[in-house]
This record gives sequence, C-alpha cells and structure tokens, in this order.
Amino acid sequence: MSGPDISVVICVYTEDRWEDILAAVASVRAQSYPARETLLVVDHNPALLDRLAKEYKEVDEVRVFANAGPRGLSAGRNTGIAASRGEVIAFLDDDAVAERDWLRHFAGSYADPRVMAVGGRTVPIWASGRRPAWFPEEFDWVVGCTYKGLPPGLVRVRNVLGGNASFRRTAFDAAGGFATGIGRDGDKRPLGCEETELCIRLSRARPDAVLLIDDRAVIHHRVPETREHFGYFRTRAYAEGLSKALVARSVGAGKGLESERRYATRVLPSGVVRGLRDAALARPGGAGRAGAIVAGVLTAAGGYAVGTVRARRGGTSFSVAQTEGDGDG
Repeated sequence: MSGPDISVVICVYTEDRWEDILAAVASVRAQSYPARETLLVVDHNPALLDRLAKEYKEVDEVRVFANAGPRGLSAGRNTGIAASRGEVIAFLDDDAVAERDWLRHFAGSYADPRVMAVGGRTVPIWASGRRPAWFPEEFDWVVGCTYKGLPPGLVRVRNVLGGNASFRRTAFDAAGGFATGIGRDGDKRPLGCEETELCIRLSRARPDAVLLIDDRAVIHHRVPETREHFGYFRTRAYAEGLSKALVARSVGAGKGLESERRYATRVLPSGVVRGLRDAALARPGGAGRAGAIVAGVLTAAGGYAVGTVRARRGGTSFSVAQTEGDGDG
C-alpha cells in the first residue's frame, strides 16, 4: 500500500447509538485502503467505555479511549489525535458509515505535500425514509450533511466539515487542536463550527496550506426522526449563529464569514426562488422550503447577534488545545 498511514477517530458518547457505532467501525475495517487503526474516544461515559473495550478487546486495530479533556466533541477529537499513530488523522461521525473507497480518495490527495486537510461528501439517511418535503437541501448542514451550494468535484475550500474530514498530522503541530467550548457537547445545544475555526487558524499558521473537499469520499449519515422536524431545524440554525459569532471573535469577521456571505447572497436566494416556483407549479413542499430558508437565515442571524453581544461581554469563551502525544495509547 502506497500513501500515508491513516488513523480514523470516531468520537462516541451514548449507548443509544450502539448499533450505529458498530456499523461505523465495520465500515472503516472494510475500507479498500486499510486504516492503520481505528480509535474510539468515549466522552465521559464509563459504561460505554467498558462495553466498547470488551467488544473490541480481541481486535488489534481498534483501540478504545476515554476523552482526556472536558466534555464535548472537540476535546474527544483532541484525545484521538494525541493517541493516534498515523501520518493522517481522519474523523468519522459515530452515526455514519463510510463507503468502501472513502480513505482511498483521502489518501490520494496527500501526495501533494501542500495539502493539509481533505474532506468528503456526507449524504443523509432520513429516519422516515425520505427527505421531508419542506426541508431545503441548502440547509442540509443542519443535519450534519453536505449542502446544496458547495462546489462539486475535487475543490479547494476554506474549511472542511468535521464529520467527514481528514488532516495531516503536521496540521495540528502548526495550528494546535480543536477549540474546546465551541463545538458539540452530547445532547446539549447543537453548537458547531469548531472545524471552521481550526481550518482558518491552520491557514493563518501555514499560508501555503491547501484544504480540499473531494466529493468522491462519501459517508452516509443517519438523521434521527427528531431532527426531521422544524423545531430542531430552528434550534440548530440559532446555534450555528451563536457558533459563528465565536469563530468571528477568534479569527475576525472577514475570514470567519467569508464563505457565509456568498452562501447568503447567492445560494439561499436561488433556493427561495426555486421553492416559490415549485409552489406556483403546485409541486409539494415548494412554499415550505422557501419559508424554511427565510426562517433559517433570520434565526441564524439572531443567534449571531446574541453570540456577538455575549462575546463582547466576555460571557462565552473557548480555548485551543495542544495535541501532543506519544501515540502509544
């Protein structure tokens, strides 16, 4: 096998996703480009930690760890980075499965030494069996998936999306790890943007760094029934606004909102027009999609405004962790 050694980190937090976790690990073990190892990082759940340790005790390439930092996804990822041994560290959500050539497509891009990160395409698996008619594809990021408006193919981007991403180890040496206090914490308010903040920080530390998305590197992400409702849509959009305010505080509004301005001024208006056209043609869900886009924008903007005020008052903080480790677990 030519190409970099890749460690895969899967952060987990609840036994409710037991079958999903097993499926995620199985998809990594079935890769056409084998991972060097799979690291399961358990977020402050001793029962799940013990259960997974027993499940994989006879499997050398799967290692189980407790999150060594504060509760939350960012610290879990940092724990995985520190314990990993690969030249590249890939991240897979605990409720997703990777297609067979996922790591092969990641590995190919790292032949260019300037490439510091490669992300992929995340496809939703709706619990109800189909996309809700009102749910706009432009807002698939609400459920952790690739959204309409991202360029297709192998393209250079500002940031990768954390549930389907990989980084060269030296990226963390240059920029530090994921910022804690900015990302998800189990079932609490669904904040995000920690990978955006890291990628912008990385580009500042290494101005020559190339970050890519390869839409052939596909994972399938389960969307539970609770996230198919407008209530979750609105909550997640508000949380995104809060998170974006933290990112802007860290890296400046220019870089922190660079991609979002294009998205808001070009992609979303086109989505509203399409929805209204579908409504005029009596196609199902058209008016709902147009309304959801408008509501999503206004809700995210409200979250951003609140987050900005909180940041100025010093009410919200986050910190950047270093990720040194000996890789021995």
